[in-house]
Amino acid sequence: MTRYPAGWSVAAARAAITADTALLQPLLNDPDPAIRIDAAYALATAADPDRTVRAAFHARLISEQDPIVRAALVLATAEATRAHPHPPTTAWMRERWRDRTDAPEVRLAAAIGWLCLSDEPTPDDLRATVEDLATDERAHTMHDLPWMAFAGGSGETGLQHCVRKMLHPEQPDPVGYDDPWALRD
Repeated sequence: MTRYPAGWSVAAARAAITADTALLQPLLNDPDPAIRIDAAYALATAADPDRTVRAAFHARLISEQDPIVRAALVLATAEATRAHPHPPTTAWMRERWRDRTDAPEVRLAAAIGWLCLSDEPTPDDLRATVEDLATDERAHTMHDLPWMAFAGGSGETGLQHCVRKMLHPEQPDPVGYDDPWALRD
């Protein structure tokens, strides 16, 4: 099977979210952190050629106090930028993971985002930052983010999986690992 119909459904979902961005953007300011995270996750899939969704993520990031929601906004920005490349945003990601005043979760999200957006070799300071900040406790905390929850599997959290795949691609998958992104016939 080619999974061609799945492409249609993804395109239809993206079109629906894009059509309703004006309804979803106010949810970035909801009092419930889980709603803010889910809104960022949904909005990250919207078509955003004029960068209004990314601008909403940045605006919310300025006032956001919750480190996990801040990490979600950074990951959402990375996802939106991957769909609509914007070199200044890629440079902004680099600044975020290097910013020692920001929460570790935000710095890790920015490091992952930068790795997804950049074709440059992995800088040594990024590698050191991730190795230092990607603790088991933090990996479990970040598992509440949809991006991380979907990336995990077979005893690995999403953060652990991302670190292994992005920084240590030579390491084998854990025994019994079931890749959640693999297409199956």
